[in-house]
Amino acid sequence: MSLYSQLMTDYKHAVEMTFVADARYKMFLSGLGVTLEITVGALLLGVLIGTTVAILRVYHHQTGRMKFLNFLMNCYLTIFRGTPVVVQLMIWYFVVFMSLNNPILVAIVAFGVNSGAYVAEIARAGIMAVDIGQTEAGRSLGLSAWQTMRFIVLPQAFKNVLPALSNELISLLKETSVVGYIAVVDLTKAADLVRARTFQAFMPLLFVAVTYLLMVLILTQFQRLLEARLRESDRRLAK
Repeated sequence: MSLYSQLMTDYKHAVEMTFVADARYKMFLSGLGVTLEITVGALLLGVLIGTTVAILRVYHHQTGRMKFLNFLMNCYLTIFRGTPVVVQLMIWYFVVFMSLNNPILVAIVAFGVNSGAYVAEIARAGIMAVDIGQTEAGRSLGLSAWQTMRFIVLPQAFKNVLPALSNELISLLKETSVVGYIAVVDLTKAADLVRARTFQAFMPLLFVAVTYLLMVLILTQFQRLLEARLRESDRRLAK
């Protein structure tokens, strides 16, 4: 048997053992679904927390009020940006929510709170980049502080921080690969379970790496399309 034939035989055997035998492909599909569920849930929670923290910190910066709350928010940012996310994940699961038998929900909370700390700084930078005259113009038109922030400042800030938010989403997607530490069978954990059953590491790990790469490429392309659409919208407004 030639070397090529031997390699093809080994490849077919590895594919069959990894995906076909015992319908193991279903484990990968289920794991992919869990990965996307955690990522989307954590992203929504992170954006909600981060935007809220950013608005409150900007308000403190502009008015000097809420000093104690600003101190607490600084502590939050320091702690969750300064400690490993896998350690935070285990603290949430084994300490904070030790009686909650829903590891996926715990993972969403853990990654969402962690992501919120990064989104807060991204959003704050975007809000601060908007000319203060925009806020003053909104208030002069009779809008409340919240209406001015919602309808005038935040839309412009979103355009400013879109690339950074997209990078945060990509980082969040990859960070969820550690949820196996709390017994969540995501895409990476599914590959580990298959490896333990087949004693073949290359094919399941290669599949996981390629899947993550494809998801990142799709998100990157979506980011480029969205940025192009926003630039086109800006050109129309400029005319």
